[in-house]
Amino acid sequence: MALAIFDLDETLIHGDCASLWSAQMVRLGWVDGESFLRRDKELMDAYGRGHLAMEDYMAFSLEPVAGRTPEEVEHLVEPWVEDVIEPIIYSDACTCIAAHRKHGDRILVISASGAHLVGPIAARLGIDEFLAIDLEVRNGVFTGNTVGTLTYREGKISRLLEWLDQEEENLEGASFYSDSRNDLPLLLKVDHPHVVNPDPVLREHAEQHGWPILSWR
Repeated sequence: MALAIFDLDETLIHGDCASLWSAQMVRLGWVDGESFLRRDKELMDAYGRGHLAMEDYMAFSLEPVAGRTPEEVEHLVEPWVEDVIEPIIYSDACTCIAAHRKHGDRILVISASGAHLVGPIAARLGIDEFLAIDLEVRNGVFTGNTVGTLTYREGKISRLLEWLDQEEENLEGASFYSDSRNDLPLLLKVDHPHVVNPDPVLREHAEQHGWPILSWR
């Protein structure tokens, strides 16, 4: 049994769940729509160029969640996953997950989005295990801060190594699927890197190194 590791945004789904949740928070009336979505786009454009400080994005995107209980947020995330996320899950991703599951591989999602979003989306994909950016809870409510190492760029490796140690697992024969240049550190760490609908920088690297390039729809 080997690990099959999947990035989430633009890999398993055709979109970025954090930005889609930002739009949902606008619909819920939690934020001023125009200015919030403009700032979200600016930060996500920086992510696409590999220039984002994830701490900045999380501080921005979690501000409307601060003071709300995990139960309140969970209650609103679940129907959002059904209505917004499920229609944009790549069917090819589901086929790939099923093939790994049939092979007996252990499946893990590792994402640079918040755990309050990643967990329910992974569950909708039938995946129980995930690593994501953890949110701080104090006195029963979200503070708007994160805790621990952020699962972004090299942080994905740090968190994964901690998880491997806890689970008495290893990376022998592991696969990793991602669309983003930001995941190059982890792609270089596994035996079987796969790039999915890659950005230009990742595509060039994959072509130079003979990595499989997948077009998922």
